Amino acid sequence: MPGWSEATSVLCVRLDALGDVLMTTPALAALKRANRGRRLTLLTSPAGAAVAPLLPMVDEMIVYEAPWMKASPPSNTSAADQALIDQLRRRRLEAAVIFTVYSQNPLPAALLCYLADIPWRLAHCRENPYHLLTHWVSEREPQELVRHEAQRQLDLVATVGVQADDPRLVIDVRKQVVLRMRERLTSAGLRLHEPWIVLHAGASAASRRYPPEGLAAAARRLHLDRGCQLVFTGSQSERGLVQSIRDAAGVPSHSLAGQTDLEEFAALLSLAPLLVSNNTAAVHVAAAVGAPVVDLYALTNPQHGPWQVPHETLFHDVPCRNCYKSVCPQEHHDCLRLVSPDAVIAAAARLLGHPIARARLASHFMDQNDLRRASCIP
Repeated sequence: MPGWSEATSVLCVRLDALGDVLMTTPALAALKRANRGRRLTLLTSPAGAAVAPLLPMVDEMIVYEAPWMKASPPSNTSAADQALIDQLRRRRLEAAVIFTVYSQNPLPAALLCYLADIPWRLAHCRENPYHLLTHWVSEREPQELVRHEAQRQLDLVATVGVQADDPRLVIDVRKQVVLRMRERLTSAGLRLHEPWIVLHAGASAASRRYPPEGLAAAARRLHLDRGCQLVFTGSQSERGLVQSIRDAAGVPSHSLAGQTDLEEFAALLSLAPLLVSNNTAAVHVAAAVGAPVVDLYALTNPQHGPWQVPHETLFHDVPCRNCYKSVCPQEHHDCLRLVSPDAVIAAAARLLGHPIARARLASHFMDQNDLRRASCIP
């Protein structure tokens, strides 16, 4: 039976949402690079599956609605779970890494992998897993430390000798998609070489949404006082929210809400000098393509801020921090409500002056000049 360094077929279990999968990509990439012949199979949720086709280190994906995960619908039968165990057993996987946040119990996934006869099984675990894990990393969070989620997963794979030579998040966006997005923006009248900002107003949890009136006020003044062009984004279900913010701002803006798939959204952020967003998957997509971020950070969870990119994290400290709630249990929402539009504007102005933001604007200026020169060629 091969050890971790020799294992060529590895199951990576990440059953959370899209942003959580993205924050695991440095560890996934390190696992892939540790053995040139290794194939990674990602076992993930329907939400996490959206990003899997854009992850170059993932060879195969299995979508699973695990009954121990909050987002999964209830079921009266274990037929899907039994079928998954059979599927995993037929693949003859040699190792499994179970990635969890520290508030999750890895043992249901560990039992799944045990029943599928996967020889090596690695995870953080608070209680003694006995034979369910062959490689048990004792859970130290949050009592002893709190790490960024990306660092937590890098530290997990490091316990079996896997070291990352690049800790950044990873997403693979095709060049032609970026070019099409550039053309789409310029056709809409956006001057890419002049200051512009992407604003992402939504989030799946109400507790992580900055008040719409605050974002509208910040957007209005960013345009009037700073000359910034505004591009709003959001899901199909958030189109009404985005339109209400644009109407309240009362200044020219563009909306791509409900009009991009994930790769197109990543392409947009790969071009943008700055993203202003609630702390949601958009922040992690921006980090994966290197875009600076103003993160409107609800204090529901301390682990999920921007990773390895220029950023400013804005919040108002509250005694109820780290509540892990989707709806503010105190009903005041002070961790975001008390962040002023002035603070958002000031953070955006500082990051637009960052060398990376300036370099992005300069690259658009050079691209524009190249197009002008080409148009003059007879």
